[in-house]
Amino acid sequence: MANADSNTQARPEITPQDPAFAGNIATLLEKPQGAAMDLFQVLDICEQYAGSLIENENHTESMALCGRLLAGLEVLKSVLKAPMPDYLIEKLTIKESETGSYGNPIATDSETLCEYCAALTIVLLNHQESPEQKEQMTGLLYELLVVLVEDLKAPRFVRTPEGELKMIEGGALNLVH
Repeated sequence: MANADSNTQARPEITPQDPAFAGNIATLLEKPQGAAMDLFQVLDICEQYAGSLIENENHTESMALCGRLLAGLEVLKSVLKAPMPDYLIEKLTIKESETGSYGNPIATDSETLCEYCAALTIVLLNHQESPEQKEQMTGLLYELLVVLVEDLKAPRFVRTPEGELKMIEGGALNLVH
């Protein structure tokens, strides 16, 4: 498997330029991913892989998308452990007067959801399921990923009138995702 900063494919004999790949999929598979990406960039690329996977019926493309999604989820795991950059903190910050409509609707933490997505992706890569099971697992993977993306892109911080930064639900300020 490639490392977090690599664009190396696990199967070099299968390339995005291969005629088995449609134009949109080839472009998506060529997108770089790595530890230099920020949280939102990693989430966006993972969501694109999962969205393409759910609509795809070509076995070769599905396997390539699963491989890239799994690599993206590995990058996401490292990004989730890193300190959050200031510009993302600002994107995830609202004014104190706006806090009524925000809160974390899921009980599971981001790291666990990421692990669930990775586990489903590995099951899909093993290709041991029936076509019906594959369709259901792909749908479940996509839904879990959407929940993860929505949760991680939801406001987390509130800026008080005094300019102080706090967690929305009054928790301790933790600047890691």
